[in-house]
Amino acid sequence: MLHHYSTVKGYGEHEINIERSRFITYVNRMVTEEEAQEFIATIKKKHGDANHNCSAYMIGENNLIQKANDDGEPSGTAGVPMLEVLKKRDLKDTVVVVTRYFGGIKLGAGGLIRAYGRATSEGLNATGIVERSLMRIMKSTIDYTWLGKVENEVRSSHYQLKDIHYLEAVEVEVYVEEAKKSTFIEWMTELTNGQADIIEGDVEYLETPL
Repeated sequence: MLHHYSTVKGYGEHEINIERSRFITYVNRMVTEEEAQEFIATIKKKHGDANHNCSAYMIGENNLIQKANDDGEPSGTAGVPMLEVLKKRDLKDTVVVVTRYFGGIKLGAGGLIRAYGRATSEGLNATGIVERSLMRIMKSTIDYTWLGKVENEVRSSHYQLKDIHYLEAVEVEVYVEEAKKSTFIEWMTELTNGQADIIEGDVEYLETPL
């Protein structure tokens, strides 16, 4: 599992007009090629009357799956520039479909490359980009008398609070980088005068908007 990587926030749509042609961008996060292809098929079905439904996606930790499709546009003028935007931003597990309704004015090869690149870039910006960081969930069980102090200190620290469970005692879950577990344990132990029972939980990704 990668410690850090960037991807899109989720599903998004964005539309621009260039020389009377409508370019509608659809973006989504997909973790398999099958999911990406299903998403593309869904958009093609939705816009069956469009002139083109061009697509690109980049899947996998090492970007091993990369595909681009011009869907009838001149070769290399649509899918490839779309894929280049994904590669330049190093966005993993991301699929983009740009639907074009022709407005009557031909753009030429250079114009098409710029148009599809712009549609992709603006679509990604509208959807939002996040950084996913692999974190360890550290669970600190404390008496209720410590809750106010611990919660305030965690929220004002560089640590990210995940959740608080109100049981017989309070369990405070905090995202901690794997390499900083010992530092966190020392910090929480000192904060609670040794009254916290601290254990390691699972690892999961923390998403931060970019």
